[in-house]
Amino acid sequence: MDIKFRKATVEDADVISSLVIELTNEICELTKQQHFDISLNETITRCHELISDNRYTVILGFLKEQPVAVATFTETFALYAGGKIGLIQEFYVSPNQRSLGVGVMLLDEVKKHGKASSWACIELCTPPLPEFERTLDFYQSNGLKPVGGRKMRLSFE
Repeated sequence: MDIKFRKATVEDADVISSLVIELTNEICELTKQQHFDISLNETITRCHELISDNRYTVILGFLKEQPVAVATFTETFALYAGGKIGLIQEFYVSPNQRSLGVGVMLLDEVKKHGKASSWACIELCTPPLPEFERTLDFYQSNGLKPVGGRKMRLSFE
């Protein structure tokens, strides 16, 4: 499979945002709950700002110039994890590219970035279970281990 990966720039904000919207829509559809309230235009603006401020890194995957995968992440710190860590916020592969190794390749790109950045580890939260049990299985088969808990949120609106 001829997937090309590259680090995204601010000019990719619309592509990134479209893939993230696809991810959030899929989560909401499968769980039959509205977990997210985001619009494409606001997401594009927010993505542009975060990349411009160097607070957000994105890797995009393309198949014949068509975007098919995205991983977004930030660098942060955690004493319990040994210092500097990578936190994956969004990780998405288009449904027709799943089970073809694209997710493994995308995760490998994030791992390379993490090693080059001297991260102690990578952390993420899976989408809700049991609807996304295959997602959990994917991460576990690629070296990530459950560390307990669930993602929690308090919104300031």
